[in-house]
Amino acid sequence: MATNNWKKREGLVYSTNPDAQYDYGDEEQVTLPPSEQRLRIELDKKQRAGKQVTLITGFVGSDDDLKDLAKKLKQSCGIGGSAKDGEIVLQGDFRDKVTDLLNSLGFKTKTIR
Repeated sequence: MATNNWKKREGLVYSTNPDAQYDYGDEEQVTLPPSEQRLRIELDKKQRAGKQVTLITGFVGSDDDLKDLAKKLKQSCGIGGSAKDGEIVLQGDFRDKVTDLLNSLGFKTKTIR
């Protein structure tokens, strides 16, 4: 049975090369160790109806590791949030607490005021 893998070929129009192979980009991204991560922590209110959120960016790694880190932060702060597209969003202003937690886990952080 043929698969419809042609639907995943975004950006490829046509190739006359008979040996052309398309790279689907399905490789899993390797997560850097915490000592090599440089995370930025900032307070954000844009497009959130005036609500404050703590935004953590700069994470390099797989989505599963990002979600695990977000879960640890949410549990230790006792708040809600989400993790997607390399960002962790925590409800409320918890910049100081998150900075301390990430530093204790071995991450290098920079707090944007």
